[in-house]
Amino acid sequence: MFVEHAGGRPRRVSLEMATKARELADSLGGGVHAVVLGKGGGDVSTQLGAYPIDTIHVSEDADVDAHLIDPQVDYLEAVAKAAGPALILVPNTMVGRDVGSRVAARLGAGLTADIVDFQIADGRVGCVSPKLGGLTITTCAFKSEYGVAAVRPNSFKAVPSAGAGQVVQLAKPAGKAYVMKVEDEVVEAAGELGVEEASVVVSGGRGLGGPEPFKTIIKDLADVLGGAVGASRAAVDASWIPHSHQVGQTGKTISPSLYIAVGISGAIQHKVGMRTAGTIVAINKDASVPIGEFADLLVVGDLFQIVPELTKALKENAAAHA
Repeated sequence: MFVEHAGGRPRRVSLEMATKARELADSLGGGVHAVVLGKGGGDVSTQLGAYPIDTIHVSEDADVDAHLIDPQVDYLEAVAKAAGPALILVPNTMVGRDVGSRVAARLGAGLTADIVDFQIADGRVGCVSPKLGGLTITTCAFKSEYGVAAVRPNSFKAVPSAGAGQVVQLAKPAGKAYVMKVEDEVVEAAGELGVEEASVVVSGGRGLGGPEPFKTIIKDLADVLGGAVGASRAAVDASWIPHSHQVGQTGKTISPSLYIAVGISGAIQHKVGMRTAGTIVAINKDASVPIGEFADLLVVGDLFQIVPELTKALKENAAAHA
């Protein structure tokens, strides 16, 4: 697995992959290798020690940060070849897919992206992913000795367990000259909290009836909880809120500690996007709404009365304990 990290900390998707990789390796009778590259790699490898990884391959080679992609591809390729036939997991991010596709080309391996689950049958790994805008779910397996799977963030839970794997310092690939150099890095000012990283997400659906409630009652509740605003596909298709807020099979997969679904029916396409949430609260006027079957708490009533009252109570509670 290729570990993506920033600021000396592994990204959450990397920890999620570590947990799933252990499960897959145990089922197949193999081991888990993690590749950590670039500045801060040593600190990241220490944190990975809490996860069930057999070998953590590390290099803080300055070329990794000074040049674009190629050094990372070289190191990951070298580890993959040394480990032998393997399933290679990369994050389904811009960097992960870039590195993964190049490694796949070098190894003559298959590549499949946006993976939300794995299935093992007869010693082969099936990679599950939504296709055609979520209209169908596919399961594909690799014909080659190596296979590269880009894992969608928040598809699995990150669960620390017995780790403390062996840390190995990687030797620099010989005879490599890199052309594409990073001259500068610009970090844009943070905008609204993204649903992928938020620990609390408040989502609205068709029951809101229009775009205005997203800007008022949904955002107010999300703000008081320090969370992000999400939405169902129905709300996005109606152009009530941008697609970047969409949760579900054709949107973002999220894993917050608390998920509040307001006026959302909870069709299977939506459930796929938030199934790993910690606590799920649904607010809906229909007591038989599908989301009630898997929500931890279903509040039945008028959302336009319930949500403002909930927001008010939370604000009063916060003020009382300030």
